[in-house]
Amino acid sequence: MEIKSEQGMVLAGEKLAKKILMDGIRVIELVGDVGVGKTTLTKGLARGLGVKESVTSPSFTISKTYAGRDGRMLVHYDFYRLGEPGIMIEDLEEKLADEKNVVVIEWGESVKGVLPEGHLTVLVEYCEDGGRRVEIK
Repeated sequence: MEIKSEQGMVLAGEKLAKKILMDGIRVIELVGDVGVGKTTLTKGLARGLGVKESVTSPSFTISKTYAGRDGRMLVHYDFYRLGEPGIMIEDLEEKLADEKNVVVIEWGESVKGVLPEGHLTVLVEYCEDGGRRVEIK
């Protein structure tokens, strides 16, 4: 799908939240260049999961956790600054094991071996007109 605005990206994230809840998906890998809108998509996903807090990029903290409705937690990772995940792999494995967590991973190449089969991959790309193309795999 093509998205023309920041608000459109947030709305796409909200729709994604409905899909993952309906399909029982708990792990989403976001793939795309710096600044393409991965965190903006996550803001919409958070809204769709009932998160009330303001969602920000975990680029410098590596991970952030937000409380949603029904005891669900949104755990947002950004491994951009890590060549190797180191001890963060243990943290990720712990979060993946908890059925109440929805885990979003940006720059997840270094943790591919830990991601469960059937996780959702969302590719976000720049369009020539300044919009974004979002593809769900």
